[in-house]
Amino acid sequence: METADFVRTLDREGLLLAAAAEEAGVEAKVPTCPEWQVRDLLRHTGMVHRWAAAFVAEGHTSYQPDGGLPDLDGAELLTWFRQGHRHLVGTLADAPADVRCWHFLPAPSPLAFWARRQAHETTVHRFDAETARGGTTSEIDAGFATDGVDELLRAFHARPKSRVRSAEPRVLRVRATDADGAVWTVRLSQEPPVAERGGSGRADCEITGPVSQLYLSLWNRLPFPHVSGDPSIAALWRENSAVTWS
Repeated sequence: METADFVRTLDREGLLLAAAAEEAGVEAKVPTCPEWQVRDLLRHTGMVHRWAAAFVAEGHTSYQPDGGLPDLDGAELLTWFRQGHRHLVGTLADAPADVRCWHFLPAPSPLAFWARRQAHETTVHRFDAETARGGTTSEIDAGFATDGVDELLRAFHARPKSRVRSAEPRVLRVRATDADGAVWTVRLSQEPPVAERGGSGRADCEITGPVSQLYLSLWNRLPFPHVSGDPSIAALWRENSAVTWS
């Protein structure tokens, strides 16, 4: 996907998130994030949007802390969220392709990183908002979901801070049933996971299903569609793979 595609996805997903949050109401529980109400979801995602936009807009070349969560609620909170989302979309759409700023995962450019990361951040939290509202959730494009699995397995959990570790070497395979070439082999050990595209060789455990379900389940939003082999490896992922804000 191109940077412009990610920006368009970010735009759409943020609008859907706000609409679902407004329908649900800020006091609604978020089933996919049991400790949160919708107000927490809006505060967190709105804060992340502003934090991300500042790197691109202000050209920070080193890590900067976020601005904290707002003391807002109800309609004011929804307005604040929509303003921050619009600012982020505009910042990414208008930024020069060669903008230099800090980013924390490998990417072709800082702009490509922030557009991709915020599109996935917002999509996952849009799903959260829609589960709080109830009813049908919006579809996730297979190509975008494939990219999201790739980002999670080959970038997020390649970092030293990943807690997905195994005392003994194990191999986890993730295989989409509806997207050509969407197969990953994840080697687990006492070091950070090492993931690569492809499905050759033996696996101790395999998780299979539609790629949009794999995407959400690997982000711990849905149960795994289907698990074969050693189920303790899937459980290891479920118990240790949460990416927390810090």
